[in-house]
Amino acid sequence: MKIAHIITRLIIGGAMENTLFTCEDHARDHGDDVLLLTGPTDGPEGTLMPRALAGPFRTEIIPSLQRSIRPWKEYQAHHELMKVLKAFQPDVVHTHTSKAGIVGRAAAASAKIPCVHTVHGSSFHYGQSPIAYHTYVQLERWAARRTAHFISVCNKMTDIFVDAKIAPREKFTTIYSGFDVEPFLHPPVARDEMRRKLGLQDNDVVVGKIGRLFPLKGHEQVIAAAKLIVPAHRNVKFLIVGDGILRPQYEQDVASAGLKDNFIWTGMVPPEEIPALMGAMDIVLHASQWEGLARVLPQGLIAGKPVVSFAIDGAPEVVRDGETGFLAPLNDTQALANGMVKLIADPELRAKLGSRGRELFTDQFRHQTMSREIRRVYERVVNETK
Repeated sequence: MKIAHIITRLIIGGAMENTLFTCEDHARDHGDDVLLLTGPTDGPEGTLMPRALAGPFRTEIIPSLQRSIRPWKEYQAHHELMKVLKAFQPDVVHTHTSKAGIVGRAAAASAKIPCVHTVHGSSFHYGQSPIAYHTYVQLERWAARRTAHFISVCNKMTDIFVDAKIAPREKFTTIYSGFDVEPFLHPPVARDEMRRKLGLQDNDVVVGKIGRLFPLKGHEQVIAAAKLIVPAHRNVKFLIVGDGILRPQYEQDVASAGLKDNFIWTGMVPPEEIPALMGAMDIVLHASQWEGLARVLPQGLIAGKPVVSFAIDGAPEVVRDGETGFLAPLNDTQALANGMVKLIADPELRAKLGSRGRELFTDQFRHQTMSREIRRVYERVVNETK
């Protein structure tokens, strides 16, 4: 098949890694002719561009495809994408993320090529102004008329789009976002060695939070929960993996709360270092305010770690309360702390819940499983549009 993917940028993140695994697997394992179209990638979030450029597929940068909303740039991006698609003539176009999803589907429709769109996370979500929320709903409805089929990274994303009358349920297929599970099953650096590098003691209980230090990622709630936990559990260490614009503020908040010795900041790390860092953790914490299905959740479980998370979006599909971890209502800091305390105090419970998560989700989240199921969607769409 000839397949074109469109994504706004290739920062370090779940949607971007999902896209690259799909491109790599289809080009390498299926012999497909794959073209990845992306906007410029820069900023503090890190970049996956070197991986894309080294892949077994073509990557082309569309300068006008940028994350910030600028109508003239959107107009340029639409025409640049349409020109490339008409020249490449793919069997199917696959769009990712909100901005590229709108502009890319418009370009695919103009080029008269069927388009599949992955809902990695809803473009209309908690934390937006009412104007932004309703604008995105209208844009998604408009783009849905130019979409042959949707792929959702979790069942909850389908529910959100169907409830908002974006498209009927039969136009959606859930395919969980896959990754390379082997390093999480067998970390490249032994647990004890990684913990020594981090300056941890044998009796430290490590709660890990992985994610960009940006708004709505929940680090404020992590710090608030730490204030409730640490007085009774001085051996708890919070390992904060990632970087971003809010790091100075969070470091100041931690110092002001007298928790400086209980927080470790790794800064930005490449994706290949995440499995070893996760291996050093005892509990994985997820506190984002909204996110389709953060891959840190299944990664933690496949690494054999119990997960504590707010019960948002797709989280309950893998964090089964009392079976693979604990859930808390959104922004209920006390409930979030309570879930962690249960695990901090009981190493046998940590082992039991982590083991169950590994048993349930290892095969389901292999990137090969994801890529195979995505290709079936392509084949169905192409056959239906002939």
